Amino acid sequence: MPHTTVMLDHPGWIATSDGHARAVRTASGVFAVMCRESGNAEHSVDVALVGGATATAPVLDVTDPAGLAGNDPVADELRAAGRVSRLRNPDLWDAIATSIVRQVIRAGQARKLYREFSRVHGEHIETSAGEVLLFPTPDVVLSLPDEEFARLGLAFKRRPLRAAAEAYREFGDKWAGLPPADLAAEIQTVPRIGPWTAGATVADVTNDYALYPFADLGVRTWAKRLAPGRSWPDDESQFARVWQELAGAQLSERTLLTLAWGVRHANGVAL
Repeated sequence: MPHTTVMLDHPGWIATSDGHARAVRTASGVFAVMCRESGNAEHSVDVALVGGATATAPVLDVTDPAGLAGNDPVADELRAAGRVSRLRNPDLWDAIATSIVRQVIRAGQARKLYREFSRVHGEHIETSAGEVLLFPTPDVVLSLPDEEFARLGLAFKRRPLRAAAEAYREFGDKWAGLPPADLAAEIQTVPRIGPWTAGATVADVTNDYALYPFADLGVRTWAKRLAPGRSWPDDESQFARVWQELAGAQLSERTLLTLAWGVRHANGVAL
């Protein structure tokens, strides 16, 4: 299944000898997802069931910038970069926990913390591309003493992770059936979870980046790189208004493609 670029922003993606691999939980099984270079600057994605008798495979959405409206520099650069694929996270708990870990800190540090916590307390999954990791379950998170969070560099994240784990055990089934906007609102009823975490969570599970905190530092940084000749507001709320006006009805597409473009130019891949 070839695509121009696969967006590998989730910290569960681990580099392999010929690409990247990740494990994901669904409601009834565990899948290994392998992303490999297939030539001509494209990737192929293979999905294999590795746990559970039967399960519905996770969804890979494709966003094609050829459909972007407008002739502004941002749209021109995104069209030149080509299509982007992104895996919907089928594990709502993982999406919430990932957003909590990512909040406020740099992406590289969040990736390191997520992987180490998963290595020590999560599930290790063997795939054809090597070993990958699943984030610890809510029960495991709630079983850990304060000292263990501190030892793994997650003392600052201890309380929000515990609050989210408790709420997920009680409301997870209900949350899984909610429309995206309602889900974002419900998640924010959990202590220590605000709009950024809720929006990033819902974007992760739906690939609807209109719900992502699209005025955050990442989007602002890459918008300025995409169109350096334009005067971009430094203020977050002012940038949000400008970005919404520029995107129109394509807020999700522009935001997702911009983030993918940014991490690709920062790291050489959309990681």
